[in-house]
Amino acid sequence: QLQASGGGLVQAGGSLRLSCADSGSTLSGKAIGWYRQAPGKQRELVADISSGGTIHYADSVKGRFTISMDNAKNTVYLQMSGLRPEDTAVYYCNSPRFVRLGVWGQGTQVTVSS
Repeated sequence: QLQASGGGLVQAGGSLRLSCADSGSTLSGKAIGWYRQAPGKQRELVADISSGGTIHYADSVKGRFTISMDNAKNTVYLQMSGLRPEDTAVYYCNSPRFVRLGVWGQGTQVTVSS
């Protein structure tokens, strides 16, 4: 199961780097997505990387967030910069398979103060 970490409290305009790790299997060659859920809102896809390396971003984070995979560390990162209060949410990483199954790991809270 994928676990997200690296969240915290940051001022608007600041940066954070989230990490996604799976201790049970290799992430290389797998599709992985970063999702977020703000209070009272539905979970949304923020960024994803396909098994072939194609990257997609939600319009709301384009130019500010960067998804990357470090095969040596078996970790997928989400580098977030230019953070805004509306980026405040619990962030999750997940694979398409477990999204379809409705299985989610523990997310990491990101809070952006104005």
